[in-house]
Amino acid sequence: MDLSLPALSISPANTCLQPINATRPNSLANWSSKKSRLLYPGISATAVAAVAPAMAAAATATVAELESRKHDLLRAVQETQRGLSATAEQRSFIEEAMVAVERFGAGSPVDLVALDGTWRLNYTSAADVLVLFEAAARLPFFQVGQIFQKFECRGRTNGGIVRNVVRWSVTNLLEEQEGATLLVTAKFSVLTKRNIYLEFDEIAVENIKISEELQALIAPAILPRSFLSLQILQFLRTFRAKVPVSGPDRRSPGGLYYLSYLDRDMLLGRAIGGGGVFIFTRAQPLA
Repeated sequence: MDLSLPALSISPANTCLQPINATRPNSLANWSSKKSRLLYPGISATAVAAVAPAMAAAATATVAELESRKHDLLRAVQETQRGLSATAEQRSFIEEAMVAVERFGAGSPVDLVALDGTWRLNYTSAADVLVLFEAAARLPFFQVGQIFQKFECRGRTNGGIVRNVVRWSVTNLLEEQEGATLLVTAKFSVLTKRNIYLEFDEIAVENIKISEELQALIAPAILPRSFLSLQILQFLRTFRAKVPVSGPDRRSPGGLYYLSYLDRDMLLGRAIGGGGVFIFTRAQPLA
C-alpha cells in the first residue's frame, strides 16, 4: 500500500502513528498558518491545510490496517491450543501473520513504560513451554492453566525484572487449573533497540491452593479441627519452595530475547537461536 506520507514514527505504547515533528492527525486541519510555516518552510498555510485531511485519512487507514493484521494473527492461533496442536501449515501461516504485524513497529526502540505489566501467553513454538502442554495432554491428573509474563520496568531506562508465571494443578489434590504457581524470575537488560538479555535468577513453586477433597481429608468437617490439622492447612497455604539458579560460584543461565512488536495490547517476542516465538496479549495485573 503506497500512502505517499511524510516520514512516520510508530509509538509502541499506543500504536498511534504521527508525522515527525507534527501534531496528531486529527488536529492537522486546524493548524495555524504560523505553525505550518515553521513545519514546512516555503509552503503556504493554504497548501498545508489542503493536504492535511488526506494525511489524516491515510494515517487513520494505516492504524485500521494494523488492527486488522493483529486480529488476523490472534484468529490464526485460536485453534492451536497455544501452539501444542499447531500443524506445519498453521505454523507457517502464523509466522506470516506475525511478520505482517511486526513491520509496523520495525526500527522503533522498546518502550519500557508500555512493556511494564502482565501479558498472557496466546501462542508459542518454544519447546521448553510446549513440553508442559504435552505433559498435561498425556497425564490425565496434570493440568496447565494460564501462562503469563510479567515485566517490572516502569521508571527504568535500561532493563528490569521479568517473571514467567505458570499456573498448574493436580486433579483432586489442588484447585482446578490454578492450584499452584511455578515462578521463574530473571533480570533483563536492554542491549539494542529491541534486543534484551535475560539472566535467570530463581525458580519457585508457590501459591498452593489445595482442593476441597484434600482439605476434607486433612481436617474433616464433621470433626473438630485439631491444632495439628490447622497447622498443616496453614503450612500448605503459605508454602514456597525456591531453587536459585545463579550464585557466586555459578554463572546465571541466560538468553537473548527479541521483542519484535509492542503496543498497548499486544507483545510479540522471538527467542534468539531458534528458541521459538511468543504471542502475548495484555492481561489484568496479577494479585
